[in-house]
Amino acid sequence: QVQLVESGGGLVQAGASLRLSCAASGRALSSYTMGWFCQAPGKEREFVAAINWNGTNTHVAESVKGRFTISRDNAKNTMYLQMNSLKPEDTAVYFCAATTFGLGSVHVFEYVYWGQGTQVTVSS
Repeated sequence: QVQLVESGGGLVQAGASLRLSCAASGRALSSYTMGWFCQAPGKEREFVAAINWNGTNTHVAESVKGRFTISRDNAKNTMYLQMNSLKPEDTAVYFCAATTFGLGSVHVFEYVYWGQGTQVTVSS
């Protein structure tokens, strides 16, 4: 069993940066591929980025490529999402999740553990 807790969300202006964190407890984060998803009001939860178990490979959605960077520190049992050049369309609740599948896991159903989410709001 893994418990995930996100933090770092907030209200920022367009062009600003935020760094989200996902702290894990219960089991070592190194056992899992980790991912970030976002869900805007009235929309389905969608894939943002994923990182393999040791952080050597990442997969980022085209919509955020070049602006968002995913990373992890297994010694701290924590994953991060650095969000730069934020846009109003990035406004959503951001969730971290863990899966035993590989880096190509981009679907919600592939992830077994989820955090409660952290709100990111970008004003224009």
